[in-house]
Amino acid sequence: MKIVASSIKADPSLVSAPANRSPRLLETLLANLDGMVYRRREDESWAMEFISEGCLALTGYLPEDLLMNQLVSYEQLIHADDRHMVRARIAESLSQQSRFEIEYRIVRADGQLRWVWERGVGIFNPDGSVDALEGFIQDITERKESNQALLEAERRYRSIFENAIEGVFQTTPSGAYIAVNPALARIYGYRSPEDLIVSLRDIRHQLYVENERRAEFMRLMEEEGSVSNFESRVYRRDGEIIWISENARAVHDEAGQLLFYEGTVEAITERKLYEAEIRHQATHDALTGLPNRTMLHNHLQRAIQIPRQKSALTAVVFVDLDQFKYINDSLGHQIGDELLKTVAQRLVSCVRDSDMVARQGGDEFVLVLENQADENSITEVMQRILTAVAKPWRAGDREFHITSSIGISRYPTDGRDVETLLKNADSAMYKAKERGRNNFQFFARWMDTQVSNRLEMLVSLRQALDKDEFKLFYQPKVSIADGSIIGAEALIRWQSPEQGMVAPDRFIPFAEEAGLIVPIGEWVLRTACAQNKAWQEAGLLQIPVAVNLSPRQLDQSLPDFVRKVLTESALSAQWLELEITENVVMKDAEKTVATLNALKQLGLKISVDDFGTGYSSLSYLRRFPVDALKIDKSFVRDIARDADSAAIVKAVISLAHILNLRVIAEGVEDHEQYNFLRQNGCDEVQGYYFGKPMSVADFTLRLQQEQSSEE
Repeated sequence: MKIVASSIKADPSLVSAPANRSPRLLETLLANLDGMVYRRREDESWAMEFISEGCLALTGYLPEDLLMNQLVSYEQLIHADDRHMVRARIAESLSQQSRFEIEYRIVRADGQLRWVWERGVGIFNPDGSVDALEGFIQDITERKESNQALLEAERRYRSIFENAIEGVFQTTPSGAYIAVNPALARIYGYRSPEDLIVSLRDIRHQLYVENERRAEFMRLMEEEGSVSNFESRVYRRDGEIIWISENARAVHDEAGQLLFYEGTVEAITERKLYEAEIRHQATHDALTGLPNRTMLHNHLQRAIQIPRQKSALTAVVFVDLDQFKYINDSLGHQIGDELLKTVAQRLVSCVRDSDMVARQGGDEFVLVLENQADENSITEVMQRILTAVAKPWRAGDREFHITSSIGISRYPTDGRDVETLLKNADSAMYKAKERGRNNFQFFARWMDTQVSNRLEMLVSLRQALDKDEFKLFYQPKVSIADGSIIGAEALIRWQSPEQGMVAPDRFIPFAEEAGLIVPIGEWVLRTACAQNKAWQEAGLLQIPVAVNLSPRQLDQSLPDFVRKVLTESALSAQWLELEITENVVMKDAEKTVATLNALKQLGLKISVDDFGTGYSSLSYLRRFPVDALKIDKSFVRDIARDADSAAIVKAVISLAHILNLRVIAEGVEDHEQYNFLRQNGCDEVQGYYFGKPMSVADFTLRLQQEQSSEE
């Protein structure tokens, strides 16, 4: 290695090794340094008297280029913006006769900008004047860039922390806040993060409404080290109670000692209120506010499973209004609805708080009376009901006397399961009607007048498929944006030789009961797919046709059957939509998800029918591979005059769009309903306002007219 030096005699202080050691040792030491050793004059030119070979790696210049400023002076390499600072710092250190350390930028020979660290000292003459500067310069660009990256990361973290919508926190295990962001202060109602930290010193007692939630939080942290979606009720500073959801983890040091907890907080009060409203609407009748059939079945199931007092009875009471159809048809649905609400209030006034009054549907109510001592106590309640319902009722300037027919079944005497008890109470109610109405009857085995009719219905149904008595009608689905037909729903009808055209609500329950619904459902699917393919081959508008699925069809074999039908009909899966009811979806959610995923893989569409009448867990709804929610017509019917129904419809539309689902409203019968749905962002509609269910010939004509108008 060559050490370049000036012709000026080197200062002995540069050589620290004993004179008897080889100069080669000094050369080796300097060559191995990651940087440049120098000696330069303390004058205006800062001429270099000595430079080690590290100069080339550092500056891109050879040592002789800088020696005595032969090609360029080192000061010229210093970035122009830093030269004054470097001069000033060195001058200050020399004035104090102390070492100097400086970080600044240089411009290499190749134009690269590099950060360097220089450490040096002044060499003083005996008279105190400065003879020279000696020091070492090292490239620190990587460290500076790393520090800058850390600073930038910290700045970004701080920005996220300060501007996050969610609350962010760190707390001690004892329950005090160490750090919080402005969002958490706003959520909890404090003026600033500092205000929250100072004021809220005991999380368990000051924050949580239920102290055990903090205990549960601590238990999870100790056992699992984290919590996810941990929901609790907490107090805001002003005492208001809100819902929050927390995600947090325990932070430990390298020795495994717990330092603190950190996490995020989201305010979920609106969501919790919405879920509660959805749950209430799912289990309660929208018109009367009474429990609906779903809640009735669940309640009755629990009632017959709870251990009873010895000899105590549970009564299932079926109440049917005798003159309701006349009032509803002659005075209109609005008057009929008011009557139903009045009757609901009267029935509730006749029973204990522990009893249940539910609306079965239409003008039918079901009561569940638990822990009845004997038939006499049940009879007393029935007499109160007959009297209460029969009180005069006014509609405008007219007064009506409404009576009721009541049937009662008893557990365990008349049945040991929900279906049997309801069926037998229904049979007893029909016996009460047969005996002149405005009376009640206890069920007896011999009195079920419906048995023979049901048997006749079942026999006829078994023959209907073989005799080709079923027909499919098609109701158009219309785009709310432009009124064009974008789909159709296939609806089954029974052309019975004895009874004429029978609506599905009359024979489907019997088909379900007799196990005929699966072959009937298969016939519907085959017929609908074949008809849609026929329309396409005729050059008509290509639209998906929706087919309703029975709960009994929704099993693991369904995807294979659907695939077979599509193959047989040569219909592309994109033109088939399957509709399943909300209650069916939730009956066995895990099994349903698997079946629906298999169906979706075929390429067809899936919609949830009668949405809002059952109870869908939102967490499950996100998992179901469905394309659309279909709002039940019971809500659509009342949206123009009932605030609750309107709110439910708005909420369903909003929920569906959040989940990227289409919204279909059924049962649209007038412009007022259509206008409400259009203004609130509904996607599709169907109902009598756009077309009743039509025969194949009529729907074919409608498609032809639609196609002509588009052309």
